[in-house]
Amino acid sequence: MLASYLALLRTNRNYRLLWMAQVVSELGDWFYSLSVFNLLLELTHNKAQSVGLAVVLQVLPHTFAAPTAGVINDRISRRAIMIGADIARFFIVLGMLGVRTPGMVWLVYPLLLLETVGAAFFEPAHSAVIPNIVPESEVLAANALASVTWSFCLAAGAALGGVAAVLFGRDAVFLLNAFSFLGSAWLIRRMKFHEPHTAGLPPLRARDLVDFTPIVEGARYIKADPRLFATVFVKAGGGLLGANNVVLPILGEHIFPAQFHGLDRSRVAMLGMSLLMGARGVGALVGPLVAGRWAGNRHARLRTGILVGFLLAGSGYILLGKTTSIAIAVLTVMLAHSGSSTNWVFSTTMLQVYTTDRFRGRVFAAEYGLCMLAISASSYFAGVAIDLGVPARTFAVIIGLVMLIPAAAWAMTLAAARRAKY
Repeated sequence: MLASYLALLRTNRNYRLLWMAQVVSELGDWFYSLSVFNLLLELTHNKAQSVGLAVVLQVLPHTFAAPTAGVINDRISRRAIMIGADIARFFIVLGMLGVRTPGMVWLVYPLLLLETVGAAFFEPAHSAVIPNIVPESEVLAANALASVTWSFCLAAGAALGGVAAVLFGRDAVFLLNAFSFLGSAWLIRRMKFHEPHTAGLPPLRARDLVDFTPIVEGARYIKADPRLFATVFVKAGGGLLGANNVVLPILGEHIFPAQFHGLDRSRVAMLGMSLLMGARGVGALVGPLVAGRWAGNRHARLRTGILVGFLLAGSGYILLGKTTSIAIAVLTVMLAHSGSSTNWVFSTTMLQVYTTDRFRGRVFAAEYGLCMLAISASSYFAGVAIDLGVPARTFAVIIGLVMLIPAAAWAMTLAAARRAKY
């Protein structure tokens, strides 16, 4: 599997540039997220709801922007959309430097919202262009490598982000993330590939943005194919695990601080948070590597792997809620996110294969929108529940039990598919 990744990067210039842009941007993102969470907890006196609201604003706008983002991604150059989104986010992230006092905390929230709107346009474009730049036989490898890279950036960014914030301060982290978007835009601008979805289409006009016909057309397209319809909801099921964005920082801050001689309480908490978030990244890295090697390009195994992924995610968080050992906590987080990351890669690959090019923007925008709706709801509910007195460990168990719902739904989908064959 490693040889196929290296061959893909060595021989495919467009994919190599897209991958390099991902590395640059996502390392900055994970540095940045930890600093934002730490800033909010510090300036709001450890209110979990402040982190919950931040997570909501980092994901929920995807849902509301999805219809427009999908239509635009199917009408104009997806390469141009990615470049524009990166440049816009450069200026938005710089605004975080203005948050200095508790009275300025409010500024964090509109900035996070605007940044997420940029991501809502970028992410469907990123997923939709992969089948345009790699052959179908390499789509799974391309998606697995993208997921492994995301996971590595999470692990490295979470671990190094805490250290960087401790050594250089949050402002340096904000600057680094802002300039990472410029680096990503520069790399994507160097890509050259054909975008057949734009052929024969008239120029996009302002009134097209309020024309719901393409949105309805996309919804009918998804509904007409049972495989596509079921797979679009896989990431939404995994999104119910999104409360980890609140639970892991709280556990790292209060339950599993990384004690080191000479560090004050704030820095110890930041390192504890980094350790758990880094474990999430390591698990997300290992899962697709192992599962991808097992599945190959066999769709039956991709479908079975999704069920196993849901079960691993649920059991990992149930075990996390029961342990008092930071070592075991790290292992359970790795287990859970190896499953959720596998589901992300497998469902993405299946959608890319099932969907024709002219609908990919709308399909992936819908999928991201549903996923982000689930993440934002579970994250905000976690913040409210913890502030009302539900222990973070207890909520971790609740997350694990909730993951049995999408597991059961996918098991029924598999059973229905088997019955349809016979």
